[in-house]
Amino acid sequence: MRFNFNYSFLAVLVLFSCKEQEEEKPKVIYEESATKVEAKVDTTQIKIADLPVHMDGTSYLLHPVGEVRVYDTKSKMSYGSSSTSRLSYAVSNYNRFEITGFLKNIYIQHIDSVNSKPLTEKPLVIQTATYLNMFAQKSKKQIMVYSISDMDTNKDGKLDSNDIRSLYISDISGDKFTKITPDYQELIDWNLMEVKNRLYIRTIQDSNKNGDFDKDDAVFYYFIDLMDAEWKLNEYKPFN
Repeated sequence: MRFNFNYSFLAVLVLFSCKEQEEEKPKVIYEESATKVEAKVDTTQIKIADLPVHMDGTSYLLHPVGEVRVYDTKSKMSYGSSSTSRLSYAVSNYNRFEITGFLKNIYIQHIDSVNSKPLTEKPLVIQTATYLNMFAQKSKKQIMVYSISDMDTNKDGKLDSNDIRSLYISDISGDKFTKITPDYQELIDWNLMEVKNRLYIRTIQDSNKNGDFDKDDAVFYYFIDLMDAEWKLNEYKPFN
């Protein structure tokens, strides 16, 4: 078989160029206006809830709510979580004490009630929701920790994993739903330090404002005391 170098090389170049453009997509786009950009409503998606999740030792059911896209096919409408025609109604995954996905909300229902309430009325995308089980057993305080995109930081008209992630916490009931990390700081990770009843947090800020997070940007270190009545963010320096 004869190998056509010109067409093959052109195809590879186009694929590489497309991939490079995707990788270089900035996570933050700056404008002179300080107004927050609201994401547009996607009318091609429908809201759906997964079956409820119960965290051991609590009195609440958590109903993860997300959206699945409706795709037009030649013969019928099909429902899926991707551009394929495969049927899928799942909007989340559940491992022990953690819900993951791209959720629009979590509805919370007391086990003695027939009603549920939303965690929030704000437009956002919940990527993880973690119950601090070991801390609850020790302190009797039942707390959820969330990683959430709540601002259209790249100004593409939608909230998704390409926007900055922030850290939120709440009681298991959804009360005291609080944003912890500052705006425009990307959540790197967090860790529960049970010996001090603290949640330790790392974030990064686009200090040089090039739209991406890199080695030249500032990393911040925080903790919050989970035993405090009000969760206050405290900055600390692990080294000089």
